[in-house]
Amino acid sequence: MSELVHGNLAGLRDATLARLAALCEEPLEAGSFLPRSLMQTLAALSCSFNREVAVYITRDGEIIDVAVGTDAEVELRDCRLRRNQRRLSRVRCVHTHPGGDGRLSDVDLSALKDFRYDAMVAVGCLDGEPTDVQAAFLGAGDSLVMDPPVRWYKVPDAAWLQQILDSDSLVGREQAEENLHVREKAVLMGIESEASLAELARLAQTAGAEVVGSFLQKRGRPDSALFIGRGRAEELARDCQALDADLCIFDEELTGIQARNLEEILRVKVVDRTALILDIFAQRAASAEGKLQVELAQLQYRSARLIHAAGGLSRLAGGIGTRGPGESKLEIDRRRIRERTADLRRRLAELEKQRGLRRRSRERAGIPVVALVGYTNAGKSTLLNVLTGAGVYAEDQLFATLDPVSRRTETEEHTAYLLTDTVGFIRKLPHSLVSAFRSTLEEAAEADVLVIVSDGASPEMLRQRETVDEVLAELGATDQPRIECINKTDLGTAEPGIPGAVMVSAATGEGLRDLQAAIAKALQRTTVTATVFMPFARGRDLQQIRSLGRVLGEEYTDEGTRLTLLLPAAEKERIARQYGDVFV
Repeated sequence: MSELVHGNLAGLRDATLARLAALCEEPLEAGSFLPRSLMQTLAALSCSFNREVAVYITRDGEIIDVAVGTDAEVELRDCRLRRNQRRLSRVRCVHTHPGGDGRLSDVDLSALKDFRYDAMVAVGCLDGEPTDVQAAFLGAGDSLVMDPPVRWYKVPDAAWLQQILDSDSLVGREQAEENLHVREKAVLMGIESEASLAELARLAQTAGAEVVGSFLQKRGRPDSALFIGRGRAEELARDCQALDADLCIFDEELTGIQARNLEEILRVKVVDRTALILDIFAQRAASAEGKLQVELAQLQYRSARLIHAAGGLSRLAGGIGTRGPGESKLEIDRRRIRERTADLRRRLAELEKQRGLRRRSRERAGIPVVALVGYTNAGKSTLLNVLTGAGVYAEDQLFATLDPVSRRTETEEHTAYLLTDTVGFIRKLPHSLVSAFRSTLEEAAEADVLVIVSDGASPEMLRQRETVDEVLAELGATDQPRIECINKTDLGTAEPGIPGAVMVSAATGEGLRDLQAAIAKALQRTTVTATVFMPFARGRDLQQIRSLGRVLGEEYTDEGTRLTLLLPAAEKERIARQYGDVFV
């Protein structure tokens, strides 16, 4: 019984303790701030032994604690359901005042501020019956919102419940403004390896969090309900409390039910690897297309978890009492996500058409494309800057560059080409991102030459290189000539481990000439110079061939036209098959 009822229990009969404990067994009715029956029960109990009684009620209507005091006061407890000390606790405190005075005291109001209650409520009681009731709420800057006492049977349930939501929203906004300059404290949890957790720590730091703890649990497969099992989850809750963490980041993708269950146990915000990467992308997206792609990926991620986030708002599946006009909030949210997703796909399709037109224009001009691809933070943007003078943003961060950037340059033989910096790859790249960014990532698939940049300073270089191969294969970028490039040799690169790789340092310039020479050699293999002769009668065929490459020279004779072109190697073979023996 003592586990359910606390405080000054001396001299109370077992039957009285049982009645106090029974308060925790029945939840409040939906939409009720303080039921009349509960006030009558509290008043009867409080007057029967002339002591104050306090109950703590969650926003779900559950009484989670009962405390007994003296005839003049009751010890008010900290019953927060949030770790964040500045947000509202999600618990309202209701306590009695024997003697009939339902006004809140200065001590009550001080406790409201200290313990961040949703509301502090005093119920006056006399001769076993409730009298007056007064409630106070937190306002802006810890000010108080408080009405005069009302008769117990006139408690404005709807208005006071709304005031809780208004206060929570106001306090939340103030906290968000404070947090603009405060880094969230994050605890990391993984089940794979220390190396994977180290990468997760870099992702968390990139997103703006401060990592205060990192834990690894070796598991064959995740637990379906809690991912790490109940015992480890309870240990992790204690770890989060000890480290004063604001959030816990998991190194895998969580289902909606796993995230919800973990938040209930850990009592901190729970974020998985996918949501963390999406957050970084949302911070870094600069172009209109990039912002649309990030929003689409976020909607795809959230839509799969909407039912778990709002399952309690769904209607029952048919039957008496469940039919009627309108939609449930969950159905409305689903419909809005579908409509927004369709709109984003339409707008991205239009941008993709424009990208395709630009690509065909480059092809007609005969300008080959060389794409820098590789693991995030391998130094692709820095290489683009030193090779072309692009001046794009480049920092020692994961996903420092999100939007693809192309710059025109040329080889020492004056062969012009476009050098394109693409978004970095990473292990466990979320499928929603691959889907949303497919048109951008296809810049790599459409390139004439791929320069695969590896981070030579990373002990995980070979494993990262395998990830790059997997993503390229998923994109269908498997047939182009490839140049292996190991960057950051100035940082003490270990044994290369990649046969034929060009060793460079974008920071010092070491090996850049070798890389440029390798690009020029690869471009020579992708293009050929060919001369076509067409009689004047085949002028239409000549125009079609002209559009397939870059015209280097044109000569008219008595019999026809001699055209010299720079063509992709594959186009020369196709021309021979389609137009016959037209090459001189």
